[in-house]
Amino acid sequence: MSFFDRLVDYAPLFLEASWVTLRLTFVALLIAMVLGGVIAWMVMSKFGPLRWLATAYIGVIRGTPLIAQIFVLYFGIAEIVKMPAFWAGALALAAHNSAYIAEIFRSGFQAVPKGLVEASRSLGMGRAKTLRRVQAPLALRTTLPVLGNQYIIAVKDSSLVSFIGMTELFQTSRNLQAQNYEPLQMYLMVSIYYLVIVLILTYVVHRIEHSLSKHRRPVEPASSDDGASGDGLKLPTWVKWRQSEGGRA
Repeated sequence: MSFFDRLVDYAPLFLEASWVTLRLTFVALLIAMVLGGVIAWMVMSKFGPLRWLATAYIGVIRGTPLIAQIFVLYFGIAEIVKMPAFWAGALALAAHNSAYIAEIFRSGFQAVPKGLVEASRSLGMGRAKTLRRVQAPLALRTTLPVLGNQYIIAVKDSSLVSFIGMTELFQTSRNLQAQNYEPLQMYLMVSIYYLVIVLILTYVVHRIEHSLSKHRRPVEPASSDDGASGDGLKLPTWVKWRQSEGGRA
């Protein structure tokens, strides 16, 4: 049986596994966004113990491999309470990604000019309204490309959950290669599915970034026939009238 025949025959299995992978990644990133926001707030806090605790958490998560975190969480929790592999994997992925997302959030909020925040406060906005109307939108526009890249990394990292018995994309390819003894074909197939998912996510992130960056697009200078100044700025009607009157004089 050729590679393309197997690709068609195993498509239902891989599509079902793709849905499991996407669902796992979505749940993990949803938890990671909330946890990452809390960690970022702790890092930027003026209260020392909170800042030290958050810094230590980020250091531990970023300094240990994800597969070790999955095993520690899965087998550690299993001694206390029975947890399905899906939720153990989702929590491990969430904890791992939350450290990186916290750093992304922190850099995004710190990139917002302090003058804008002070101007918003001088206009009578409270802390919550300034955060919602000024800081959060600007931080989102700054960090969206990095967040999108982190989401794509999370999709690929979800393959490690297969080592605790989660039947997602990578585990499906392992099961199939154990049946037909064609490891190269099975791993090529699963690579194609991961590639398609990543390309779709990249396109979605690019479109969102494009829509949020409309305000940054340069405005084409007005033509000289429309009464543009030497700097390419279109002049009001009364200014053009005064200029014409002065030229006649």
